[in-house]
Amino acid sequence: MGKFEIKKTKSGKFKFDLKASNGQVILSSQTYKSKTSCKNGISSVKRNAGDDNRYERKTAKNGSPYFNLKAANGQVIGTSEMYSGTSGMENGIASVKTNAADAALDDNS
Repeated sequence: MGKFEIKKTKSGKFKFDLKASNGQVILSSQTYKSKTSCKNGISSVKRNAGDDNRYERKTAKNGSPYFNLKAANGQVIGTSEMYSGTSGMENGIASVKTNAADAALDDNS
């Protein structure tokens, strides 16, 4: 089972990572000013992760595929790592879909 990890940044803001059951980060958030906003971002990931239309598949300048998960309002709520190929990216999306809904919360802030 996956888990969300909340961390406090050096600047005092908050961010989260969604980790797969093997501990690998599969989605990272932007930074939030408050822990409450960060937790709202996690709730948004849980609500939107199952909808394939919420995934924006992209290619970085160096050619590496990655994806953004967007909320219903179009705002990016999480970004993946860079992948070496599109099949890896699609596996990452499948992992977010599988892990997000029931992921536990680990607050390390």
